[in-house]
Amino acid sequence: MTKKILVTGGAGFLGSHLCELLLASGHEVLCVDNYFTGNKGNILPLLENPRFELMRHDVTFPLYVEVDEIYNLACPASPIHYQHDPVQTTKTSVHGAINMLGLAKRVGAKILQASTSEVYGDPSVHPQTEDYWGNVNPIGIRSCYDEGKRCAETLFFDYHRQHDLRIKVMRIFNTYGPRMHPDDGRVVSNFIVQALKGENITIYGDGSQTRSFCYVDDLVRGMVLLMNTADDVTGPINIGNPNEFTILQLAETVKEMVGSSSEIILQDLPSDDPKQRQPNIDVAKSVLNWEPTIELEQGLVKTIDYFRQVVEG
Repeated sequence: MTKKILVTGGAGFLGSHLCELLLASGHEVLCVDNYFTGNKGNILPLLENPRFELMRHDVTFPLYVEVDEIYNLACPASPIHYQHDPVQTTKTSVHGAINMLGLAKRVGAKILQASTSEVYGDPSVHPQTEDYWGNVNPIGIRSCYDEGKRCAETLFFDYHRQHDLRIKVMRIFNTYGPRMHPDDGRVVSNFIVQALKGENITIYGDGSQTRSFCYVDDLVRGMVLLMNTADDVTGPINIGNPNEFTILQLAETVKEMVGSSSEIILQDLPSDDPKQRQPNIDVAKSVLNWEPTIELEQGLVKTIDYFRQVVEG
């Protein structure tokens, strides 16, 4: 059955891949973005599709449309971008959630919140399970994002309990792939761009901190699977790749795959940067029958190809 689906942040890295997948599944897609970190170029190929509509809009203001489902992805997601205007970042998470939940309530739509592993803060539990409450600094430089997303989750569950709204909450772990912003400060895009340009590959800290990297195709597939679950499945559900790598391992892998002569250098670790980040995906496996299928090096090949065109083009 064809559904009318709203994707906020639809011109962003994750949003554009999600729009693509939903269109390929035969749905009508309304893509909403204010282009703070989104890029019209990401969804340019979709504009010719008669089932795709693009609207410039900021989710901190109410939106009045008729839709069956809402994927709420709108929010800058990299430290460089969300710390640029921290007050606006918090507004996007909190006011944006209120406005999208209000829309879902008005039109009876099902709504999914793209939450984040950052709700776990610098975790004292490893790997992170959904029942872990987190270890978050409420007044640090990352708090605008961490606490904004935590508050958005609170709002989703309160709307669910108070108004019987059909909600889904997905906690996204580090994701990478084509259409990442080249200047977003995330390690995968940073390392690839630096390696392609022959610049020093910059590691913050001693490189022993760990991350797990999920390829974007696996991530958006999990997102759609969660949206399509029964109404009693609300989440939160972790979606990410449980294979853990040190930042130094990632830098060395990227350097080798690019064939770069770049040097790897160490700099001071930023405040509140988590030492470990790895999802426990047992719930996703049992409830969604989902797990990632694309290994890191396989996904890096596609991502490096994309950034090669960006850097050289």
